Amino acid sequence: MAHEMSGAVVVAEKERTNRQRVARNFLVVMHRWVGLFLAVFLFISGVTGAVISWDHELDDWLNPQLFKAQSEGDPISSLALAEQLEAADPRLLVTWVPLAVEQGHNLGLGVGPRLDPATGKAFDLDFNQVALDPVNGEMRGTRMWGAISLSRENLLPFLYKLHYSMHLPDGFGIEIGVWFMGILAIVWAIDCFIALSISFPNPSAWAKSFSFRWQQGRGKLTFDLHRSASVWIWGVLLILAVTAVSMNLNQEVMRPLVSRFSPLTPSPFTRTPNPPDQPIEPLVSRQRVLQLAAAEAKELGWTKPPGGIFYVPEIGVYGVTFFEAGDEHGDGGLGNASLFFEGKNGARAGARIPGNGSAGDIFLQAQFPLHSGRILGLPGRIMISITGLLVAMLSVTGVIVWQKKRAARKKMSAKSG
Repeated sequence: MAHEMSGAVVVAEKERTNRQRVARNFLVVMHRWVGLFLAVFLFISGVTGAVISWDHELDDWLNPQLFKAQSEGDPISSLALAEQLEAADPRLLVTWVPLAVEQGHNLGLGVGPRLDPATGKAFDLDFNQVALDPVNGEMRGTRMWGAISLSRENLLPFLYKLHYSMHLPDGFGIEIGVWFMGILAIVWAIDCFIALSISFPNPSAWAKSFSFRWQQGRGKLTFDLHRSASVWIWGVLLILAVTAVSMNLNQEVMRPLVSRFSPLTPSPFTRTPNPPDQPIEPLVSRQRVLQLAAAEAKELGWTKPPGGIFYVPEIGVYGVTFFEAGDEHGDGGLGNASLFFEGKNGARAGARIPGNGSAGDIFLQAQFPLHSGRILGLPGRIMISITGLLVAMLSVTGVIVWQKKRAARKKMSAKSG
């Protein structure tokens, strides 16, 4: 009887081992084909991500004509310069105004088209950013942010948009490139768990999965650079994948998912936007919105001044962001606080107060700071820049490993034939 029981245990153990082997082989095949599908896009996103971690600094360096002021003297009010620009070109609406310009810098304004009364459609503008001399209001340059161009003026915006959309054209009423890269990010996030699973086939292999065989030949080192490097930075890779989903498919995927676990504060940015050729004209002035924002900020006890005011024509909402001059990008923490107001009547439309709200609100607030590394300030940006290069390396080594194994399988098949 004992012998029979022992035999049954052995058989059961073999069956369990076979099931584990079949499951692991399935995951290996899944990782192989998913990795090959993602490789090109992750390589591009990794390299561009490493560069755009420093987009503002590089943009300043490449384009001094856009960012460095030429005149000396007391600057004119940013609001006055914005109104002056709108008066000079009635086709455009200023959509972003920095209220405090850094010493020695031009005033950089965001602009969008107004409605053409003759056609009922938006005017056709060939630029969406304008640089003005802050002392005399002279136009220093314009550009279309995100244009497909490798010129000095457009290089950094081109790389930035390439990073999250591959510059795929819009269609069917959606941003196809943004959706496509968001879907790829979902696949990447799932593949992170698949890769982790096959990197640790058994408990005794954990040390091997963290090691690099530097002296055992190029093939083994290439494999370790792909497997072990991904294990070392696995947590950062997963964060990048999840935050990419959140930024590209926020309304479609992330907010509905998070709302299942935590209530979310209503946001004006969840509204269905107007088509780009149907901008909503504001009926309330910027000065009035700033008065409303200053009064509310005082009630909330905020000490930072209004640093910029923006208007979103697709939903008809103003936003006032609070920061000191030079801290526009909100390095460190969850970013800068903002208050939102309706463009049609100045009514309060919501707020973004870093660290406030439900757990779901704070989770969503953290997505861009985590993805960009800005949540940790300069060290975080350095880490994300290095990680971007490592993502590109993982893509290349993954393809090399596949090619080598494919060649080996062909060689064995030829011998057996």
